[in-house]
Amino acid sequence: MTATPYGTPDVPHLTVRGEAHLDVAPEIARIGVTLTARGRDRRGTLDDLTRRNASALDLIKGYGDAVERLETGALTVAPELTKHGRGERVRTYRGTVHLTAELGDFTALGELVTRLADLELSRVDGPWWALRPDSPAYGEARRQAVREAVRRARAYAEALGTSLAALIELADTGTELPHPPEYAARSMAFAASAEDTAPAPLDLEPRQQHLHAEVNARFTMLPPSL
Repeated sequence: MTATPYGTPDVPHLTVRGEAHLDVAPEIARIGVTLTARGRDRRGTLDDLTRRNASALDLIKGYGDAVERLETGALTVAPELTKHGRGERVRTYRGTVHLTAELGDFTALGELVTRLADLELSRVDGPWWALRPDSPAYGEARRQAVREAVRRARAYAEALGTSLAALIELADTGTELPHPPEYAARSMAFAASAEDTAPAPLDLEPRQQHLHAEVNARFTMLPPSL
């Protein structure tokens, strides 16, 4: 007899949900760097910002293959007007530039973050821990969810004194990424050190990533004897 979408006494259906929860080590870490310059002269402010940006880029690129991605975000140079008095009187100019770096080698991360925070008028945010988009951990979470669905279905069928006959539907309801990202270290902002020695690197502990996979599975069963 052909199975119907709703099952029949001769071809009963069984629908179960399979879930998996995995805690895995992160594969990449992202950091954000904000460089600032301020002065009464627009050109001087821009020159200072350009110099600080070049220093930060050189520092980051100096870590070679440990840095897998380096991007420049928004660049802003804007006047700040006086709060009192008539007219558009410029009090000072303020410039900022934002950088984002992604590292796959965590052994260099603590040292890089500390050295960036030690640059003149710099701010460092992060790190944000993450998995790569093609991480095998996602596939493992989905496989575990499918195995859990089959295990549950068999347990229900055995409770009825019967067994599964065939799988007729498997629906992936989603694999949740570890979100929202959380800081593993607070933002850091320091003035340039007057000493020549580099600061001691921060000891950073990677944050475990939690994955949740879920599937709905529908099976046919051999008719139980009730």
